[in-house]
Amino acid sequence: MKFPVPPSVVPVDNILPDEPLLMMGAGPVPIPHKVASANSVVINHLGDTMNKVIDQVKTMARYVFQTSSSHVMGVSGPASAAMEMAIANLVEPGARVLSVCNGVFSRRLAEMVTRVGGEVVRLDAPEKECARAEAVAEMLKQGRFKVLTLVQGETSNTVWNRELVEICRLGKSHGCLNVVDAVCTLSTMPMEMDDWLVDAVITGGQKGLSSIPGVSLIAFSDDAWSCIERRNAPMAHWCLDARLADQFWDKKAYHYTAPVSGILALHEALRLICDETLPIRFRRHAVCSAALQGGVEAMGLKLLIAPESRLNSVIGITVPEGIDANRIRHVMSELHKVEISGAFGLNILRIGQMGEQSRTHNLFRTLHALGSAMRIEGGKVNMPAGMAEMERILASGA
Repeated sequence: MKFPVPPSVVPVDNILPDEPLLMMGAGPVPIPHKVASANSVVINHLGDTMNKVIDQVKTMARYVFQTSSSHVMGVSGPASAAMEMAIANLVEPGARVLSVCNGVFSRRLAEMVTRVGGEVVRLDAPEKECARAEAVAEMLKQGRFKVLTLVQGETSNTVWNRELVEICRLGKSHGCLNVVDAVCTLSTMPMEMDDWLVDAVITGGQKGLSSIPGVSLIAFSDDAWSCIERRNAPMAHWCLDARLADQFWDKKAYHYTAPVSGILALHEALRLICDETLPIRFRRHAVCSAALQGGVEAMGLKLLIAPESRLNSVIGITVPEGIDANRIRHVMSELHKVEISGAFGLNILRIGQMGEQSRTHNLFRTLHALGSAMRIEGGKVNMPAGMAEMERILASGA
């Protein structure tokens, strides 16, 4: 038997740009050196060292989630895998679920419900607006909902569900388990799992936590865990079975070979958050996002979402008529080595303000790159005014 000749490929160093790109899109984000260093280490996934790491990850994650629940665990996969773990474990076939939808990721939760056999009732918020508690209350009057799903921040179109607390309290009062996607918001703005009556909180490593992609976190409330333990229907997913995952995360037993390097990276990312403290971190994110928003507007560009529904973690910018968002991104990447995001079919630009992105030096480099690219592509912008306004807001701490 003859085997084909092995392909000739170049090393990855020859594929990557000569200068590292500044990642200022909707994720992944830049990671601190200590996180990158931890991610280069491999240890035994069932040894005493890993047990100590897991215990500390859970303790720190409880602080970041603001919960006393012991049911905190990592997920080997993207934030969407953590979303799927929540849905697959809490929704049995035939269960009615109210899915509050603002965009791509809130609709993804609804689709996951359908795939596990749940009965979805969608409540679509008006375009570019947050979901209103009053509208949710009307839907809940239909009764018999077992689960309510929503996002804290809709990354796809930069909408913030500012009435999330009221919505979760409504859901709980109607007997629902509240599942919240906090993928782009956890550690960038308040998320008080216990006080807000949230039963499952989902996040990814590659956004606010400033860790690596591919290792995520999920926290279940005691009510949610009781539901999981009482579950009658068999679980369709083996890797995402929370009861099996609990063997590793709570009982130091085998489930599957955990992503040890990714867990070590997550440990360091959480440790840095705890060192900074949540109040200081929230303040840093709020000031940096306000400064970037002010700079963008002062430069002559428009933000996609009105202030009352605007997400700070990811900022949406309307591209002027006649200008291609993809061309702006290309110029920023090639000329200034700054990467930002487009959107899902929309001619807009998205700039992240999560974790290490929210640093003053990153803001100035990004705003300058955006203004320069706009000029090259024929847009009319006032770069000095934008820079001055951003500097003013940063100096005032407003």
